[in-house]
Amino acid sequence: MRKKVLIVGGVAGGASAAARLRRLDERAEIIMFEREEHISYANCGLPYYIGDVIKDRKKLIVQTVDAMESRFNIDVRTRSEVVSINPKGKTVLVHSPEGKYEEDYDYLVLSPGAKVRRPNIPGIDSDKVLALRNIPDTDAIKNMVDKKHIESAIVIGGGFIGVEIAENLRLKGLDVTIVEMFPHILSQFDDDMVTVLENELINNGITLFLNNKVTQINDTADNVEVALSDGEKLSADFVVLAAGVTPDTSFIEDSGIELGPKGHIIVNEKMQTNIRDIYAVGDAIEVVDYVTGKKTAIPLAGPANKQGRIAADNIAGLNSTYKGTQGTSILKVFELTAASTGNNERALQSLNIPYHTIHVHPSSHASYYPGATQMTIKLIFDEQGTILGAQIIGYDGVDKRIDIIATVQRLRGTVDDLAELELAYAPPYSSAKDPVNMAGFVAQNHLSRLSHLITWDEFEKLEEDYVLVDVRSEIEYRMGNFEGSVNIPVDDLRRRLHELDKSKAIVVYCRVGIRGYIAERILSQNGFKVYNITGGYISETARHVNNAQHSSKDDNITENIKVDPDTQTLEIEK
Repeated sequence: MRKKVLIVGGVAGGASAAARLRRLDERAEIIMFEREEHISYANCGLPYYIGDVIKDRKKLIVQTVDAMESRFNIDVRTRSEVVSINPKGKTVLVHSPEGKYEEDYDYLVLSPGAKVRRPNIPGIDSDKVLALRNIPDTDAIKNMVDKKHIESAIVIGGGFIGVEIAENLRLKGLDVTIVEMFPHILSQFDDDMVTVLENELINNGITLFLNNKVTQINDTADNVEVALSDGEKLSADFVVLAAGVTPDTSFIEDSGIELGPKGHIIVNEKMQTNIRDIYAVGDAIEVVDYVTGKKTAIPLAGPANKQGRIAADNIAGLNSTYKGTQGTSILKVFELTAASTGNNERALQSLNIPYHTIHVHPSSHASYYPGATQMTIKLIFDEQGTILGAQIIGYDGVDKRIDIIATVQRLRGTVDDLAELELAYAPPYSSAKDPVNMAGFVAQNHLSRLSHLITWDEFEKLEEDYVLVDVRSEIEYRMGNFEGSVNIPVDDLRRRLHELDKSKAIVVYCRVGIRGYIAERILSQNGFKVYNITGGYISETARHVNNAQHSSKDDNITENIKVDPDTQTLEIEK
């Protein structure tokens, strides 16, 4: 029997479902509705076209109508919007340039995507407030940026899109300000990681207003004025709205299709809605968090493509299931790369899930081979060693390491697996002990109680009587240290044990944590109670570096901090 399948929406999920279904069923009648002109485009590449990194607009188009029709025999109807669904009659109502009409179906795949969230701010409907979600949005911003006398922009929102468009506007020579309502940008990253990214933005000339809401927008003859909740008033030539997205599902609210509390479509593991012959995929659906098993919404292109494929499989009679979304993501922030997978600390705390964290700062490849740069890996895991999440920031090799950790996480692996992985090694590419192995080793030591790791936050809350010991060299100590610490280099520690009080806890730190671990093993086997601060001095200076940009003095740091342009590592300036 010939199936008639309607697909509402293209881009990642809808286009993938259409192509997969045709490959599985040559006889099916497939009709795709897209309310815009383009059915499939590189959504994630849009900011880079605005910044002239991608120069040819045609390269943003992933699939054209003609190609989709000729190769896959799909009836593609652009500028056609499905405005309502009648599940009982198995029809949809379509608005097109030719008028309104109904189309019947055997199966329906919904891929309506998400739309830019528009906060209720007076003046937000100004012509000088633009958003970035599709090709027309891109053209509007590009046309604005390329005009003469356009010199400045304000970006509302510090998520992935906000940061990417801010960077690309800055590359075009504009003065750029980001306004973020939360204390930090990029909510996927914890506070102890994201400050490095904020510092990178500041160092490249972008102004940040954090923990600040936009309360009003005034469109003047020459520019646009933006009022903030702290009383600050900003002005620029135009504003880019990047305050997140919301599911574009208002057209199905009265259809009987079940929606979540924020308007996302509820689906099962086969991508089916509560109505048997209706499937849904992409940014508009609620998914299962692969790590916690909880319901969530994660609008990413990779999962949307897989969901489209799975919906097509089940319509064609294959038994495919979607096992959840990890949220693995990556972005470029000028010279830095930042990536994450799984859950961060805030998410786990909100769910009352116990966890451990470690930080390591390995080189991207063998340090003796030219070009090695430092990265920071934060690994989050439970008492059994199961990987709950990871965040990595660095200049090179970040993508490879986050993908390795995400793969182990997908296979329900543990920190033991990270330690045991046999990864490709040659000096230009890695080290004999890859950064991923190093993270596994440190986590293993922590869980086996060979090392008692604490974070700087935990150290600041330590209620025990303690001595803070800096085990770096004397030269390193003189270049910068933490108030109240004493310096006993790790190589001198055995002969200077008598200087330490066994009635007090000994808290050790080094530059990145390795010497701290060695010091801890020496001290613990000589009868001391020891804590080693994970990630060492680099982790704490990175955490405070953003404050150093705004203040000439910090109570906890006795020196200024900068990023060395040659080594791309945090250095201390005397």
